[in-house]
Amino acid sequence: MTIKKRSRVTSLAAGRPPTARKPKSISRKATKALINAHHVLEKKKAQAIAKGDRAAEAAIESEIDALGGIEKYQLASLQGQRLDRGGDSSRVLMEWINPMDPTALYSKETRLKMLEVGALSTKNACSASGVFDVERIDLNSQSDGIIQQDFMKRPLPNDDSERFDIISLSLVLNFVPDALGRGAMLLRTLDFLKQPSMQYSSGLRNFFPSLFMVLPAPCVTNSRYMNESHLESIMNALGYMKVQSKITQRLVYYLWVRESGVQLPLKTFRKTELRSGRSRNNFTVVLPGSSG
Repeated sequence: MTIKKRSRVTSLAAGRPPTARKPKSISRKATKALINAHHVLEKKKAQAIAKGDRAAEAAIESEIDALGGIEKYQLASLQGQRLDRGGDSSRVLMEWINPMDPTALYSKETRLKMLEVGALSTKNACSASGVFDVERIDLNSQSDGIIQQDFMKRPLPNDDSERFDIISLSLVLNFVPDALGRGAMLLRTLDFLKQPSMQYSSGLRNFFPSLFMVLPAPCVTNSRYMNESHLESIMNALGYMKVQSKITQRLVYYLWVRESGVQLPLKTFRKTELRSGRSRNNFTVVLPGSSG
């Protein structure tokens, strides 16, 4: 008697978004190569759009699709958040603020609001801390707890009830394909942060309102047009002051506290060579300045 093979049963998880499934492991080398390839292609795509070259734009879009699209990029980014790959970047933020006065930090009456731009997970350290009410947005949401939204097109807040105590830009600024767009993103963070004021208790005033920023380390340590002091000058011109920083082989972490308004007239920051050498990358931030 012939025994029929059982047909494979498809699990419920098969129909869920990619982040609901257990991610297939990607090697560190493959993860880095995939992320770098996406960054290069997105930059070329932005250049094609700026030139109005529809044929080039379509060709580049096909290359991005061939790599797996934004979904594969997000999978690589999530893979990079595994503990054995350096882990969740928001753990660094929590290490910085945990020594603060716990009475102020965990107060239900003064619950701190966070806007996480480019969110990939609803279970990171900030979400689990009990410190923040977190609103998460991403261009391509992979979870029910993340709103699909472009930060640059997010409606401006009407009042302080719609503003935030802290904004997280973890591995977001480097994904913006052009330097002028990065400057515009940093300027836009000011629209969504609360104003520096005496409303914060003494236990919170040194850390909020603030911007948590994470970048690949080479953006600052090996760029032809960017270094630590240049980045700090740009942030200072926007009214930010660096209160915490950490540099590892892979990433740089910053906590910038908003201490004042934009310095007017806003200083112009152009694409200027700061380091020479063929091995340098071209990451930078451009601010067009103002006439006052």
